[in-house]
Amino acid sequence: MGIVLKNILALLPEGDKDVIRRTDIYIEGSRISAIGDKPEGFSEDKVIDGTDRFAIPGLVNCHTHSYMSFMRNVADDLSFMDWLFGTIDPIEQQMTDEDTYWGACLAIIEMMKSGTTCFNDMQMNIHQTTRAVEESGMRAVICRGLVGSGNDEAGQMRLRQAYEERDAAAGCDRLTFMLGPHAPYTCDDGFMRIVSEEAKKNNMRIHVHLSESESEIEQIREKYHCTPIEMADKNGLFDVPAIAAHCAQITESDMDILKAKDVSVVTNPASNMKLGNGFAPVPKMLEKGINVCIGTDGAASNNSLNLFHEMSLLALIHKGVAKTPQCISAGETFRIATINGAKALGLEKEIGSLEAGKKADIAILNLNTPSLTPRNNLIAGLSYSANGSEVETVIIDGKITMEDRKILTMDEELVYKKINEIIVRMGLDKKEY
Repeated sequence: MGIVLKNILALLPEGDKDVIRRTDIYIEGSRISAIGDKPEGFSEDKVIDGTDRFAIPGLVNCHTHSYMSFMRNVADDLSFMDWLFGTIDPIEQQMTDEDTYWGACLAIIEMMKSGTTCFNDMQMNIHQTTRAVEESGMRAVICRGLVGSGNDEAGQMRLRQAYEERDAAAGCDRLTFMLGPHAPYTCDDGFMRIVSEEAKKNNMRIHVHLSESESEIEQIREKYHCTPIEMADKNGLFDVPAIAAHCAQITESDMDILKAKDVSVVTNPASNMKLGNGFAPVPKMLEKGINVCIGTDGAASNNSLNLFHEMSLLALIHKGVAKTPQCISAGETFRIATINGAKALGLEKEIGSLEAGKKADIAILNLNTPSLTPRNNLIAGLSYSANGSEVETVIIDGKITMEDRKILTMDEELVYKKINEIIVRMGLDKKEY
């Protein structure tokens, strides 16, 4: 199917920055075939009028747990370990495969409606998130969360499940897979070494939670006499391309390790603030040349999966903390949410920017909205004033998945019905009305 975005404002890469130009964007199959001049032989099956519209590369959510969307607003105002082990873990133990599926469906709807076209997910019940991704048209990178102690059977079982899920989804090119050792407090050093060797053997990347809270730092120092990042490095997790989620409590030497091993860091501003865990030192990381990307974390700790909200927090928090408005710009923030995320996932040649030859993963914003009026500086507007509701149409892999704010690939009302049934069944429905 040939789609043309006609006479549209578009955010396009120019060197290490982005520029806005009015142009035509041509899509053939799953890819952008041209920007500007019409390709020879192009057949226009669908024309999208670009009047008062703004095309941007789809946002990349580099760390989340999609199944947690039904846990939104059920575990609030708690310290990190109380939140995780006192509330969330007991809920997770009750989850069925269908709960995971419907939770992923809800998460995908929320992300799609706010311009996210690719997400990096750590999940528990295999085949369910991949099922939701395949049906919805979304793009995703999936890892089965791995927990283990040495060569124990439970850890080996989870590794087998990770490979089983990867192999079962081999026919969907919108899905790729990583290995996901959960965290230093749920994976001991022996299990970390096993996972790192498996990643090397299978040419897979690693996605891990690191240095998220002060309690984690204390626990790992007491047990291993090092920081979580030093522990991960010593046990080989950084010997393959790796994504470290959070890094809210790290030292200067930790950052030197991350840079030396080319580890991508996912900052999760809302989740880290809500759980009282602090902030990743993003300006210092950028100065050191660390690839920083952004994630929402799960809805159980955010409580939103809206990357426009995360971009706004990221752009503002560090200015306030550093008392330096120039420490991170709106342009840098948007690249953190797009091309930096694509690089972290190993997909920078496919997604993350609007370029001929790349996958057609595009969000189209309606500019006739209060938040983007006047149109003085739309790059600034993406980080400082947009809220995600401006996203009107979404194209993923060359297919229109949302048009005029209507999801075309999923039954929204059915998803909402199923989610409400889940929370009633699990006793999470606390409303007083």
